[in-house]
Amino acid sequence: MTISPSNTSGEFDVIIIGAGINGAGIARDAALRGLRVLLLDQGDVGSGTTSWSSRLIHGGLRYLEHRELGLVRESLRERERLLRNAPHLVRPLALLIPIYHGARRGRKLIRAGMVTYDLMSYDKSLPRHRMLAPAETLEQAPGLEREGLLGAAVYYDAQVEYAERLVLENVLDAQGFNATVRTYARVDRLLVEGGAVRGVEYTDLRSGHTAMTQAPVVLNVAGPWVDHVLRHTDLSQERLIDGTKGSHLIVDPFPGAPAYALYTEARSDGRPFFILPWNGLYLIGTTDTKFEGDLNELQAVAPEIEYLLGETNRVLPSAHLNNSSVRYSYAGVRPLPFEDSEAPSALTRRHFIRDHGGEFEGLISIIGGKLTTFRELAQQTVDLVYRKLGRHDPGTSTDLQSLPGANIHDFAHFSAEFHHEHAEYPVKTRQHLLRVYGTRAIQVVRSAGGDPDLLAELDPYTGAIRTEVAFAFQHEFAHTLSDVLLRRTMIGLNRDAGLNVVEEAARVAVEYLGWTNERALAEVAAYRAYVARFHPKSRC
Repeated sequence: MTISPSNTSGEFDVIIIGAGINGAGIARDAALRGLRVLLLDQGDVGSGTTSWSSRLIHGGLRYLEHRELGLVRESLRERERLLRNAPHLVRPLALLIPIYHGARRGRKLIRAGMVTYDLMSYDKSLPRHRMLAPAETLEQAPGLEREGLLGAAVYYDAQVEYAERLVLENVLDAQGFNATVRTYARVDRLLVEGGAVRGVEYTDLRSGHTAMTQAPVVLNVAGPWVDHVLRHTDLSQERLIDGTKGSHLIVDPFPGAPAYALYTEARSDGRPFFILPWNGLYLIGTTDTKFEGDLNELQAVAPEIEYLLGETNRVLPSAHLNNSSVRYSYAGVRPLPFEDSEAPSALTRRHFIRDHGGEFEGLISIIGGKLTTFRELAQQTVDLVYRKLGRHDPGTSTDLQSLPGANIHDFAHFSAEFHHEHAEYPVKTRQHLLRVYGTRAIQVVRSAGGDPDLLAELDPYTGAIRTEVAFAFQHEFAHTLSDVLLRRTMIGLNRDAGLNVVEEAARVAVEYLGWTNERALAEVAAYRAYVARFHPKSRC
C-alpha cells in the first residue's frame, strides 16, 4: 500500500463522500455552477440505499397523516420536474387504494387526503384522483378481496423503474462539467487542521493505494454510513442517523395481479405497503423496522418475507404466493434522522443539512432525504457551500436542465423516431434501450461499430444486447460485472437476477475488452457471491 498526497494545492472546492442519489445530485449541481468537485464512494455509484428503494417518485401521500405539508409540497414539485427532465426514467404511475370496512383509513379520510393531494399539486401534469364504487373497483382490479370492499381511490404518482440509472445520469452530467469521480474509494478519515476539516484520506480499494486530498468544504453524504464516516475520524459526534430497514420482494405476474399499482393497508400492523407492476414483474414492499446490524450485509429475512407474502395474499386472495414464488428479494436502510423515542414509521422523511461549523469548520453532513427530493436537497446544499466559500453564487439550473438521456425537446417524438429508424431490432430491444439510456441509446447502438456479434441479443428477458457490456466499461465508468449488470444495463434486475447471462457478459469482456480468462472467472464468481444475498430463484 502506498500513500500519495494527490492534492495539496487546493485542486477541489468541495469533496463529496457518497455517490448515492443525494451525493450524485449535489455533485451535478455543484459542477454545473462551476465548482471543482471530487465525488468519492466506497462502492459503485448508486450501489447503496438508492438501489434498494421502492422505486417511486411520489409526493408522500402518507406524510399528510403526519402533517408534513411542506415535505408533501416539495415532493410534488420535484416529482413534476423529474417527469419533465427525465421522462425516459421517470414515468406516471396510476395507483389504486382499496377501501375496506373496518380499516384504519376509511373512505372519508382517504377522500380528504386525495382532495388535499390534488390541491397541493395544483401545477401538476398528471390527472386528478377519482373515487370508485365497489363494482368499478373490481372492474379495475378483479383480483381484490371482495368481502368488506367499500370502493377505492385512484390517483397518480410516478415510478423510477431504474433508480440506479437516475443516479448514474446525475454523475455523468457532473463529469461532463469537469467533476472528478472516484468509485471504490473508501474514505478512511477526515483531515482536521486547527479545528477545521480540510480534506480526506481515502483508499483506492482496487489498487490498495491511499491518497490525501484537500478542499475547503467536505460533504458527508454517506447515507446510512454518515455516522460511520464521522466515527472513523478524529471527530467525536453525537449520533445523527437512525436507520430503518425496508425489505422488498420481486415476483412473477401471478393470478389476480392488478394492472394498477396497489397502495394498501396491512391488517397485521396497519402500515401501508405497495404491490407494484415493475420491470415486467411485481415489486412488493416495504417493511419499516429499526436496524442496527451490518450495513454491508443487508438482506430480507424470513419474517419480513412472510409478512409481505401474507398481506399480499390477503388483499389478492387468488395470488396464492409462497416462498417459492419469490424470484429474489432485497433490503436497504433509510438514513433517517436519529430520534431515540420515535417508532420507525413516525420518523420524519425530511432531510437535514448539518453544518458542523463552530466545532469543525468546512464539514457538512446530510441526514435523511428522499429519492424524490434529491434535486432540492442538492440545491440547498450547494447554496450553503457557496456561502461557506464566500463566493458569488451563479444559482442552480438543475430545476430546468434535463438529464443526459433526455437532452431533447420532445422525448416522445424521439422515441417514435428511434423505433422507426431501428426497426431491424426486436421491439423488446428497442424498448429496453430507450428505458435504460434514453436519447443515449443512439450512442449505445453506434458503439457496436456495426459488429453483428455485439448487436446480438444478450438477455432474452430484457432484450439487452451484447454491446452494452462494452459500453458500460468504456463510457459509463463501470469497473466490475456487478456494476454492468446491476447498475448499467439493468439486466441484473431481470427475473433471474442476471444469473442467466453473467457468464456470457464476461465472454463479451474477454472478446472485446481484453480480459483474461482468469479475470472473467473471478468476476463471475464475485457477481454470484454478491447477488446470493438476494436469494435469487434461478435455473442457473
